[in-house]
Amino acid sequence: MRVMIAPDSFGETLTSAQACAAIAAGWARVRPADEAVPVPQSDGGPGFVDVLAASGGRVQQARVSGPLDDETTAQWLLDGDTAYLESAQACGLGLLGRVPDDDTALRAHSRGVGQLVRAALDAGAHRIVLGLGGSSCTDGGRGLVEALGGWDAALRALDGVDLVAATDVENTLLGPHGAAYVFGPQKGAGARTVRVLEDANAEWAARLDGWGHAVADAPGAGAAGGIGAALLALGAQRASGARVVADRSGQDEQLAAADLLVTGEGRLDRQSLRGKAVIALASAARAASVPTVCVAGQVELTTAELSEAGIEAAYSLVEHAGTLERALSDAENQLMSLAASVAGTRPEP
Repeated sequence: MRVMIAPDSFGETLTSAQACAAIAAGWARVRPADEAVPVPQSDGGPGFVDVLAASGGRVQQARVSGPLDDETTAQWLLDGDTAYLESAQACGLGLLGRVPDDDTALRAHSRGVGQLVRAALDAGAHRIVLGLGGSSCTDGGRGLVEALGGWDAALRALDGVDLVAATDVENTLLGPHGAAYVFGPQKGAGARTVRVLEDANAEWAARLDGWGHAVADAPGAGAAGGIGAALLALGAQRASGARVVADRSGQDEQLAAADLLVTGEGRLDRQSLRGKAVIALASAARAASVPTVCVAGQVELTTAELSEAGIEAAYSLVEHAGTLERALSDAENQLMSLAASVAGTRPEP
């Protein structure tokens, strides 16, 4: 049996490549005769550059501002005149250096992402694909614009550049499904801080409106703490981050040759249904008549929701490990063990 192993990253515990290796190793314990094909995934969030770099191009480095002003070294990819950037490289949750709280939620910014855009422009890029996801900020992309010298300067710098916002979600900037209310709590924001962030983004949206760019209600505007809104206002076209990866990795061809898809991510929940890589993959697999199973850190979807998404079965790493602490501290071994357990349930195709 040919098994396509294609997980996204598991939050801050495992990269998509590490998750691939753990699943493949566990699978081989029980079904050594199967052909396991690793195809790491990303939907624009953490791991976007690493996954894309496997298909060619030159990995570059830039010193940029992190989410709380300390500098960090961010990687990006240059392939011809196309630059692939990853917002999480400059303002990811993992760069906070501490557990996110109200203070970090209010202070975190996207200036380093703007500096990455500048580095790509300085390198001669005429097309910039910016993966959005996994950010610690909720600044609506104001920091990005400031790093490019302000609104007018940003427009001049990007004139003639094909700008693509590769989003992992379809959320808008404002409202109950917007950046602050949906993602703020994941970034340490309590209820009061969420309202402060929402008000700040509403003010920013009004400024963008005044400049002739009404993007607050656009799908994907709320991605990466609202960086999506700034990019859309600057003329970016929105694309599925999962599709960007799929096109470069030959996903469709891999699926056509597979008997089973094993995918996964840190948390399989209703947010996953709004554009995440796992659901995009499951949909593509169903179209190719390939069954899909999912291993995830936590599974919060019902059987009916899983079936509707094209997922035959989903398995929780936390349930397998027994505790959340063990699933996080021993993620690689626990995922390997879970994959072996899942492999033991599979019939021959």
